[in-house]
Amino acid sequence: MHKLLSNRKTIFVLVAPGLFLFLFMVCFPIMMSAYYGMTDWRGIGNYQFVGLDNYMKILFNDPVFWRSLMNALLLLAATLLLQHPIALLFSILVTNAGRFEKIFRTIFFIPAVISIVVTSKMWVSVFHPNYGVLNKFLTAVGLESLKQDWLGDPKLAIWCVIFVIMWQGFGYALLLYYAGLQGIPKDLYEAAELDGAGRIKLYTKVVIPLLTPMVRVAVVIAVTACLKQMETIFLMTNGGPLNTTQFIGNYLYKTAFTSSLYGYGNAISVIFVIVCLIITVIMNRAFKKDVGEF
Repeated sequence: MHKLLSNRKTIFVLVAPGLFLFLFMVCFPIMMSAYYGMTDWRGIGNYQFVGLDNYMKILFNDPVFWRSLMNALLLLAATLLLQHPIALLFSILVTNAGRFEKIFRTIFFIPAVISIVVTSKMWVSVFHPNYGVLNKFLTAVGLESLKQDWLGDPKLAIWCVIFVIMWQGFGYALLLYYAGLQGIPKDLYEAAELDGAGRIKLYTKVVIPLLTPMVRVAVVIAVTACLKQMETIFLMTNGGPLNTTQFIGNYLYKTAFTSSLYGYGNAISVIFVIVCLIITVIMNRAFKKDVGEF
């Protein structure tokens, strides 16, 4: 086997199919997008080569693109600073829930298994200014002055959308941390308690450091989900009002397929790929430090 794998021709034959698929399905489409991004093609018919005009316009004269990117980063910040700490806390509580552990685990994961279409339309109904449950509840408890057009207000709509996305993804985050907690040997808990560690020190000094590999996985999944977010946006607001809830995926779709600016849409996709690569490099550097094993 060692002699076989040391043969360069054998290595090439084994690697070639996967390499070909990668070049054909990843690199080639990106290069074609980069080319079409330098044209004014509308998806059909002839087109003119415009050079870097589309790219320059996106970078220096397209506030909607930058708003879309900032919304993705805002969602990412809310996910990492709010959703994940709360999910970690609840995963600890669920782990220590005794006979109710399975019940709570199921309840928290229910939003994650419901169709995005169903949850999006449900929350649109909840936020409706006239017959929505939220405004009716505020009226019922005497807080009628707080009633809002939640998805129609440019200042509130983005926070409503972010809340819905975090609500639906909460179960996944909780399940990841729950799985990480289940993988920590019970002996470590007992050893820490014998050494006099209280509940707070047990989790801050022992449990959470050992969860670092799972935290890495959760962060990578969160970054990916936030950057490629589209379905919920499309179904709830389609980027409105006034593009305040626009995300890059939805903006790209509207530009290329609704406005028929196929060349400009390809330019957006290429810049988006570059942004994702930059974020990937940043994450790799942040996660470069090794962690202890148990």
